[in-house]
Amino acid sequence: MGDTVHYSELGLVNTRDMFKKAVGGGYAIPAYNFNNLEQLQAIVTACAETSSPVIIQVSKGARNYANETMLRYMAMGAVKMAREMGSKIPISLHLDHGDSFELCKSCVESGFSSVMIDGSHLPYEENVALTRKVVEYAHAHDVTVEGELGVLAGIEDEVVAEHSTYTKPEEVEDFVKKTGVDSLAISIGTSHGAYKFKLKEGEEVPPLRFDILEDVQRRIPGFPIVLHGASSVVQEYVKLINQYGGKMDGAVGVPEEQLRKAAASAVCKINIDSDGRLAVTAKVREFMANNPGEFDPRKYLGEARKELVQLIKHKNEVVLGSAGKA
Repeated sequence: MGDTVHYSELGLVNTRDMFKKAVGGGYAIPAYNFNNLEQLQAIVTACAETSSPVIIQVSKGARNYANETMLRYMAMGAVKMAREMGSKIPISLHLDHGDSFELCKSCVESGFSSVMIDGSHLPYEENVALTRKVVEYAHAHDVTVEGELGVLAGIEDEVVAEHSTYTKPEEVEDFVKKTGVDSLAISIGTSHGAYKFKLKEGEEVPPLRFDILEDVQRRIPGFPIVLHGASSVVQEYVKLINQYGGKMDGAVGVPEEQLRKAAASAVCKINIDSDGRLAVTAKVREFMANNPGEFDPRKYLGEARKELVQLIKHKNEVVLGSAGKA
């Protein structure tokens, strides 16, 4: 795509003010991943109706799936849709898990207002150097940058890791100072995908490492912290999927009360992807099973969209505390 557009032309904002208000207000900005029209419509509708600021985010894979030109106009449409609903909620378009300088640069040029460069799998100094390079380019265009220290286990699009590595609190000050990032994703026990924990019969989900979070917060007070892999893997949806022909045995996520605790402290951005996927899949499976003669995508995707709106409203109001904060 040859032409360059600045996110302000699309009506988007970067995350700087969002995070400043969230840190001071004891809540987290929701960052919802989307891949298609119905998911984006649901995110905008739910956030407009709950008056919540929102980060709409896409992975490298989702950007390829949607087409980068189409994505630009979808983001602009999302802003206009919210305004037509009478809502002035701030909306940021964010690259989730950018894996190269070139990808981040391309996103900045195509209208993203925020990018993540994930160098967490690299040796520390290489992560610093790559993140710094992205920050210098992005900041020249007033685009905010998220970095990452520590590795989350699990699978989500191109992001694959067998084992998690907790963030080392002693590295965060140096990393933030050397890179100039605007926010930092850390690893405290969340993970990607719908199978976050392997539990034996009767076992409960282990608590997040709030001791690490508290140490990080003490070392870089007031700095925006991000949690990835923070879906709760709603069991109602898992049961529906399995009831209507799916196979998702043992899918478990992060309890909502732990996420609320995190959102009330230093965490000011929480990423939610798997829960949205589960809601959509559950409702599509249920609808198709109960209406075997139906072939109009608007019917089954419409049901999925309706359910996703309810899920997102719940997250904003009960889990993240972002409702009414726009």
